[in-house]
Amino acid sequence: MKHILGLDLGTNSIGWAVISSSFDETTQKEQLKGIEAAGSRIIPMDAAQLGDFNKGNTVSQTANRTQFRGVRRLYERKKLRRERLHRILQLLGFLPKHYANQLDRYGKFIANSEPKLAWTTNTHGLPYFIFQSSFQEMLNDFLQNNSQIKKVPYDWTLFYLRKKALIQKIEKEELAWVLLNFNQKRGYYQLREEETEKASSKTRQYFDSQIVTDITDTGQVYKGLKIFTITLENGEKGKFFSKNMPDWKSQKKDIIAIIDLDKNGNDKYDENGELSRRFKIPTEQEWEEQWELIKTKTQKDLDTSHKTVGAYIYDTLLQTPSQKIRGKLIRTIERKYYKDELNQILKKQEEFHPELRDSNLLEACIEELYPNNEAHRNAIAKYSIAQLLIEDILFYQRPLKSKKSLISNCPYEEYTYINKETGEICTSPLKCIAKSHPLFQEFRLWQFISNLRIYQKEGTINGKFTTDIDVTSQFLKTEDAYANLFDWLNQKKEIRQDTFLKNPAFGLKKNTANYRWNYVEDKTYPCNETHYKILSYWEKAGIEQSALTSEIEEKLWHILYSISDKNELRKALQHFADKNYLSDKFADTFQQIPPFEKDYGSYSAKAIKKLLPLMRIGRYWKAENFDSTTLDRIEKILTGEFEENIKNRTREKTIHLDNLYSFQGLPTWLACYIVYNRHSEIKDVTKWQQPSDIDAFLNAFKQHSLHNPIVEQIIMETLRTVRDIWKQTGHIDEIHVELGREMKNPAEKRRKLTQQIQENENTNLRIKALLAEFANPELGIENVRPHSPSQQDLLRIYEEEALNETKDIPEDIAVILKKFNEVDTKKRPSTSDVLRYKCWLEQKYRSPYTGAMIPLGKLFTPAYEIEHVIPQSRYFDDSFTNKVICEAEVNKLKGNMLGYEFIKNNQERIVELGFGQNVKIQTVEAYELFVKEHYSYNRTKMQKLLMEDIPDQFIERQLNDSRYISKLIKSLLSNIVRDEGEEEATSKNVIVCTGSITDRLKKDWGINDVWNKLILPRFIRLNEITESNRFTTTNACNKTIPAMPLDLQKGFNKKRIDHRHHAMDAIVIACANRNIVNYLNNESASKNAKISRQDLRQILCKKTKTDNLGNYQWLIDKPWDTFTQDVYSILGNIIVSFKQNLRIINKTTNHYIHYENGKKVSCSQKQGDSWAIRKPMHKETVYGEINLRRTTTATLKAVLENPQRIIEKDLKKKIKELLTHNSSLKIRQA
Repeated sequence: MKHILGLDLGTNSIGWAVISSSFDETTQKEQLKGIEAAGSRIIPMDAAQLGDFNKGNTVSQTANRTQFRGVRRLYERKKLRRERLHRILQLLGFLPKHYANQLDRYGKFIANSEPKLAWTTNTHGLPYFIFQSSFQEMLNDFLQNNSQIKKVPYDWTLFYLRKKALIQKIEKEELAWVLLNFNQKRGYYQLREEETEKASSKTRQYFDSQIVTDITDTGQVYKGLKIFTITLENGEKGKFFSKNMPDWKSQKKDIIAIIDLDKNGNDKYDENGELSRRFKIPTEQEWEEQWELIKTKTQKDLDTSHKTVGAYIYDTLLQTPSQKIRGKLIRTIERKYYKDELNQILKKQEEFHPELRDSNLLEACIEELYPNNEAHRNAIAKYSIAQLLIEDILFYQRPLKSKKSLISNCPYEEYTYINKETGEICTSPLKCIAKSHPLFQEFRLWQFISNLRIYQKEGTINGKFTTDIDVTSQFLKTEDAYANLFDWLNQKKEIRQDTFLKNPAFGLKKNTANYRWNYVEDKTYPCNETHYKILSYWEKAGIEQSALTSEIEEKLWHILYSISDKNELRKALQHFADKNYLSDKFADTFQQIPPFEKDYGSYSAKAIKKLLPLMRIGRYWKAENFDSTTLDRIEKILTGEFEENIKNRTREKTIHLDNLYSFQGLPTWLACYIVYNRHSEIKDVTKWQQPSDIDAFLNAFKQHSLHNPIVEQIIMETLRTVRDIWKQTGHIDEIHVELGREMKNPAEKRRKLTQQIQENENTNLRIKALLAEFANPELGIENVRPHSPSQQDLLRIYEEEALNETKDIPEDIAVILKKFNEVDTKKRPSTSDVLRYKCWLEQKYRSPYTGAMIPLGKLFTPAYEIEHVIPQSRYFDDSFTNKVICEAEVNKLKGNMLGYEFIKNNQERIVELGFGQNVKIQTVEAYELFVKEHYSYNRTKMQKLLMEDIPDQFIERQLNDSRYISKLIKSLLSNIVRDEGEEEATSKNVIVCTGSITDRLKKDWGINDVWNKLILPRFIRLNEITESNRFTTTNACNKTIPAMPLDLQKGFNKKRIDHRHHAMDAIVIACANRNIVNYLNNESASKNAKISRQDLRQILCKKTKTDNLGNYQWLIDKPWDTFTQDVYSILGNIIVSFKQNLRIINKTTNHYIHYENGKKVSCSQKQGDSWAIRKPMHKETVYGEINLRRTTTATLKAVLENPQRIIEKDLKKKIKELLTHNSSLKIRQA
């Protein structure tokens, strides 16, 4: 007995079913026997998270927790720095006694105490500020500068001390206060990788704060905005874009000035000799919201003032005491400003405090901090105490952890090493190359060129009008032409189709509209971004382009890519310039280059070096660039000499290469076969022999390695589910799987699909609403059935053609269409609106084969039918791009022919329609013109209408599925059912279905009716509850089926109301054998198919009459006679299982490193509690006791009970005093 497992995988669900089958000796065919088991496994997932995934916003479930944990770590590190600083200040004797007494030996505060350094308590127990002398000095300073000020906070003394410490002595305790303040606010240390992209090389910008003296209107308009000229107090002028003239005269404004640059990086001037400058004046809100603007503005103000941060704050307070400091005057700025200030302070204070110069104290401080870390003690032994405070405590920056382990492994190359402990030889894969590496950039560009095709959109071949003619050979005739194209693209950062077609070598000039490439037409593709970026800055530095060799470029890239610290980068660039005799301007220029992104390719540098010589072409190809192993393999391939390491498959792929010179310009896949003997095949064949092998894989799996938490979760849960099924059934022989499109597609495509689904839903609702209106006898439309899916399709095609054919939809029609999307029934179209829309539609649709008008009144009668341009008997395509509406008699005459084939064989033929009417089939010329005029908006449909035969490329494109997630799942499932000797990544015993195949089978096998029967009782109950018949209807066979009223259909899907539909789909998937899949995915339509489509149809299908007029359709046979009854029975007994992911707290496994026998070893912690919270205990909430402030009149009794709420301050104070002195105060009742 054979077991076939069907899997329906979605983003948060797994449908599964096991079907048994046996081999029938009589018929010599496999015969399905029955359903062994079926079920649905649901992974509970937050609806918002699932919605974000479908929209392309993939966020980890723990992203918020990670963010909050990061904030907690910042606080914890600040406390750790404070504790280390306490220990040093304690040794130096700088801490006040009241403060030092509250610290333990590790610098931590004693439990339940956190004293303020500048405050203590006097003999009366009241708070007392200890730096009174400095406060008085500051007070005198304020009285001299601002005699009107009445109150000066004690805390401002800190800013006074920071300024004073730069030029004169401050007390030890005051210096300790200053140092602790630097621990609180120490600026932002920004790595190069965190910098936002600099302004483009076409502009430069600077910041200024000036008074606006004049604003004039130039009378010009740009993109709907008026252009004004603003003149500043210093005489500078610049353009400003706004809808209205601003009222800024005589006002001081913070300005961002943007100056255009020419090709050489110099300032650009207009024809009048004026500097090309424009002003941007951000609003207060923009300054608040845009962090980069605030940072730059604050740093500009500090640089202009030539003051330290503390002095700048203090001097501002002297002039403007009402100025808010935090969040207003000083926001986030670079750490260097704070570091420079503290350096100046300590350098000056060293003159007055000998403790800061004492080497013995320094040694004691280092010993205190690092009693066991001898290496670090030696590293900082030459520091001064000032350096120790600055570099090792207050401004110490932990180096980032290496994330090299997250980089993908190269599928081809590895290195060998000897395990020092065991002495055995081990191998480890090399890591993939950085995408910005010059080697990868060249590799990607040759790959782009190799796959490139140029098509002429429309043309004539042998007198036949044809679309998408491959004319690549006309533009790229020789190897030199390919090499020249490489040169042209290599100088560019990116390329779009319109720019590509304007390549001077093509000579198209203004005739580019009739050509396209084979890539996505509106997408931008990368060229050599690294070379472009380095070259642009190279020229800015004033160095000749010829001096930039590939060797220099790679060395320079390595410096720019690997160094994160800006100061270290400066040193490295200066050293590079000296070594290569470059100008002094070099380091300054390349210091400004934006950092390269940390993205990685699919192969290692070593693999690319071996593949590139095979991919280069023309003057870039050299035989001596081949490594010796590859050259030896090529010689044996050419001579046919037997070599055990050269597989027959490799020889088959290279049969057309007849000499060494022909091994150039090869696509990546062929180069991989030549060098590595494989491309998509896996290196090490894995076969899981028992369910426990899956457990071993799951335990070894590295979490987050797929970089997609939702997909990773469903893959892991799928393997667990399959493992349990395997244990239950004993063996699995074949797996059929359908992967949800959300799983296969990247984020951008998921976002577009979600948007398209939303648009389709609106269209479907409009079609249903129209059909409901058309049922009105007053409109004169015959035979309307609003709930009929076939009539819905008819109207949708009819409407789609009418809407798309019209470039500018009349305003009144657009308004009616908009009304159909309204939820409020009162705002939906009236009967007169529907009548007007019906009349407009009728004038638009014509039959493509006859050109005759199709009246809407007859659309739903048997006179007209939906016709498949490419017949389903030859190629299964049920999409709307393959459907048109035509006369029933014309459809019957067309039969098994393609649209163009039918026109060619029957042009000008008269077709009788009955009742004395007839139509004439269009001529080939008229048909081609009709298609060009009516379907130019939809090139896919136009291509199908003009197709005389089904090309193999058309089929191959549909069968191709190279998406990473899809390949990974197929590869993992193949490990369960792989036969001995199979080397392919996907086993022949894994069959992949698509959604369209499942939908067709459910329709042909009557499974949709089974589902309707299962859920019908719910809708009958709804009728009973609402005392109506709105939730059921009857179909063409007069059977009651579920229905949903039109006003409630938004977002409703009757499949989604019951999780059992996943199991239902899995049953169908399990029953879809390879013949069915080949038949429905059109593999059998290929000319090279092992079995023809007609033969498959005879094996799989049977003819079924659809009416009494002789019409019929081919339906796929049921797997067995009682299939639908068995499906209904099994679905009725399914209990849906839900993954229990309610784990909130569990034990952690903490590891620490220590020495054993002189060697470092990692051990797990065994002592103490190691519990960790794995989920939020509750959601964040706004609930809590609040005190709403509002003015009201209250009784004296209420006032005495809550005197804090009295508005008048003097009255509040007096009543509080009375209550304090007379706690038994009573209110005499009147």
